[in-house]
Amino acid sequence: MAAVTPACALIGRAAELTLLTGLLREAARGRGSSALVEGEPGIGKSALVRAVAAAAPDAGCQVFWGAGDELGQALPLLPFLDALRVREGAANPRRNTIVQLLRGEVTADRSTDVPGVLAEQLLALVAEECAARPTVLVVDDLQWADPASVTVWGRLARSARQMPLLLIGMMRPVPQRDDLLALRRMVGDAARLQLDGLTGSAVTELVAGLAGGRPAERLLRLADGAAGNPLYVTELVAALARGDKLTITETGAAELAGGSAPGSLSAAIADRLGFVTRPVRDLLRAAALLGTEFAVADLAIVLRRGVADLVPAVDEAGAAGVLAESRRGLAFRHPLIRAALYDDMPAPVRAAWHRDAGQALAAAGAPPDRVARQLLHAVGGPDVTAEPMAEWMLDWLSRAADVLVGRAPGVAAELLARAVASCPVGSARHAWAASRLADARYRLGDRAGAEHAATRALEHAAEPDLLVDLHWTLAQCRMLAGDSAESLAMLDRALAAPGLPARHRARLLALAARTHGNLGEAGKAGQVAASALAAAAEAGDNWSMGWALHVLTLVAEAQGHVTDALPLFDRALTVTESDPALTDLRLLLQLNKAVTLGNLDRYAEALALAGQARHLAAQVGTTFRLTQAHCALGQLLFETGQWDDALAEVGILPEDLKEPAVACCDLGIAAVISFHRGDTGAAWRHLAAAAPHAERIGHRPIGTLVLARSLAGEQDGALPQALAALQDAFGRETEDVEEVEDLLPDAVRLAAATGDPGAARALAGQAAALAAGSEIPHRQANALYCRGLLDHDGALLLAAAERYDDAGRPLQEAKALEAAAVRFVHAGDRAKARAAFTRAVEVYTGLGAASDIARLQAAFRAHGIRRGPHAKHRRARSGWDSLTPTEIKVAEFVEEGLSNPEIAARLLLSRRTVATHVSHILKKLNVHSRTDIARESALRTIASS
Repeated sequence: MAAVTPACALIGRAAELTLLTGLLREAARGRGSSALVEGEPGIGKSALVRAVAAAAPDAGCQVFWGAGDELGQALPLLPFLDALRVREGAANPRRNTIVQLLRGEVTADRSTDVPGVLAEQLLALVAEECAARPTVLVVDDLQWADPASVTVWGRLARSARQMPLLLIGMMRPVPQRDDLLALRRMVGDAARLQLDGLTGSAVTELVAGLAGGRPAERLLRLADGAAGNPLYVTELVAALARGDKLTITETGAAELAGGSAPGSLSAAIADRLGFVTRPVRDLLRAAALLGTEFAVADLAIVLRRGVADLVPAVDEAGAAGVLAESRRGLAFRHPLIRAALYDDMPAPVRAAWHRDAGQALAAAGAPPDRVARQLLHAVGGPDVTAEPMAEWMLDWLSRAADVLVGRAPGVAAELLARAVASCPVGSARHAWAASRLADARYRLGDRAGAEHAATRALEHAAEPDLLVDLHWTLAQCRMLAGDSAESLAMLDRALAAPGLPARHRARLLALAARTHGNLGEAGKAGQVAASALAAAAEAGDNWSMGWALHVLTLVAEAQGHVTDALPLFDRALTVTESDPALTDLRLLLQLNKAVTLGNLDRYAEALALAGQARHLAAQVGTTFRLTQAHCALGQLLFETGQWDDALAEVGILPEDLKEPAVACCDLGIAAVISFHRGDTGAAWRHLAAAAPHAERIGHRPIGTLVLARSLAGEQDGALPQALAALQDAFGRETEDVEEVEDLLPDAVRLAAATGDPGAARALAGQAAALAAGSEIPHRQANALYCRGLLDHDGALLLAAAERYDDAGRPLQEAKALEAAAVRFVHAGDRAKARAAFTRAVEVYTGLGAASDIARLQAAFRAHGIRRGPHAKHRRARSGWDSLTPTEIKVAEFVEEGLSNPEIAARLLLSRRTVATHVSHILKKLNVHSRTDIARESALRTIASS
């Protein structure tokens, strides 16, 4: 960072300093915010923010500072790992968990999204630090930060006002990146500080302070060439001073004493470096390999010298203004100095230095990411000649690959690709490297690359464990590509191979069973899964036993034996309970069982289990599973009428993180709720956002999205189109009856309304067939509702409403009550009509379904029927009374001083869900911080007592 004197560091930056110190004071009072400071290299970004950080302790704030690294941007989340002081042997439990994740010790599940889990842990750590003390968190050089770090910065910026957090990011205008452009748009102009060159008067003041006297005209003309860049001005004056080209006259003016001056900033930096001795320059070159900031111990390892031996050279570099002390040890005074040293080395020499540095660090037992940073620049890149990996590199990679594939799959893929090219085809090491390469590419989302690597490896792999791993990767890739039939053929050939060990046979059978299921062959999938289960029991293999049981649960549900699936779920969950390698399967089982319990109207159990799955997914799962968990919970909350909580769940994660079916379901839920609440603009936006995701899943019906499209037709008065949207879903082949069965009542209603009694009877027949012999309340209610509509029977419709109430599905209950009220009006029974109408309005009011209430009241006003005396008042849209029960609980915990992670633990919610609730509370109460929420909650408590 620019080491100008304190008196000179902030010349010309008074307005920016005032703004940032104001944000600091607000954070100290509990009102968090974020800011982006932008400008060219040397313009003074770091000096400005360091001044704010220096004032933080007096304001009662703690400071964390990290930076992006040009050499380390392939490694996820390094700026936050450094900033938050995640070290070996940390006393803090959260930091210990993060360290274990980095070592690959927390879970052995290959499906775990380690960067995603690390991000969640780091976000939780920030929340905990903010709960302990107001916090300033700085990330410098965001232009070099990895995409995961940019995402975390953005998420913190969105939630900053919920915490006593001042989040500051600094970046250069180039390189331009889409994620950084999105970050700029998100923070808005009010939170962006663009540092431009200093004005003429500010340059004069800066030169005077640096030169020790009022600058004369020639010196000022020379300084004008720096275009107001403070670092350039500083280096220019320092170069003149080193060359004895400055004099102070008797009148106190600083004059040029003759000679030439550096013509650019890079030339001025080179001038500074030209004054250090050769041993110091060699030390600085080695330090440049490690990054802008580095540990002295690492530098000693790379130079193969003792730390004490480095002291004279380090002291000289410090005196020359090249190195300075930092939190991690040492740092270049400015990144441009490191860049000048690094770029001055010829590419082949630089690559050789990186290779030697990597070997030294590996021999010293350095963490895999530190070694990988060196090897990436030793064996990869456009300026490096492709050569086979040395034997020591392959040995190290064989030990570090599993951790790297989980922690940084992009880095692992690059190194493993070079390892594959370095090993003889057909060798055991070649097959191993290709297997891990396929896994790394799959985690990166490069399914074509993963399939290619796995297919090539299978041509030569002989080791049974590798065969299973490769087939698993292939099956996953082809399932997502809709090409499971080809996987099945390869699995059949593998199962026919002689001498296959029992454990591996069981695993391949489990894969084959899954593949049959993906192909819609439920009967065959059940047969193969049963064989896999028997083989797994014989081999004592929990992995294949768990997956075989999973397939059997799907088969039971596909064949309509929903209750038969529950003991299979329980058995599978028991098998996976204590095996870390089955974490992903356990998550999948929990989610599927929660959905099954919901389909049986056992909502209390379903919600509890879905909450457990969401918590587990946030701790050790993949982003893929986390989005599924939020979706499952959102759907259950939607069905049970907890619409605000449902919206919180489905809106937590951005759609681009979700698989298409999950995105369609979530957006469908949001659209349906918006239509019912009269916010048609939002509903149409949700439908538009769902369109590209719907294209990717083809003809697969997603119930909530189908319902939303039908409601859109009704809103436009196009009832035939609304009916067609529902009928289209019934006309498609699907094994998931539960996905479309709840559309039947609306389809019958619309068929009757459009004068199509034949379609209405056919659809009612489907509902009756599903209810026949079933004890599931909502299926019985569906049949009663459809029959009541066909027969114009108010009593049947009231019976349907009662069964919907038993099922815990208030929206359907209200619809049945509304239909019953209409039938009673037409029958002339005004008393029953009023009772059903009043109860319908009450249920709709509980849902906040303003559109339904308005329609119902308008329809019955014509008959002289209005709400009864016990009907609830219109639901509040703002203020304390607008808060949902969950939001009230969250507000009360905020009053107690609990952080979001602590509230999440109390309420069995995810930290993201709590953050969403806090955001809603702030908006509804029209306040700005957690302190304001606590005050409002306390006032409410006092008033109520």
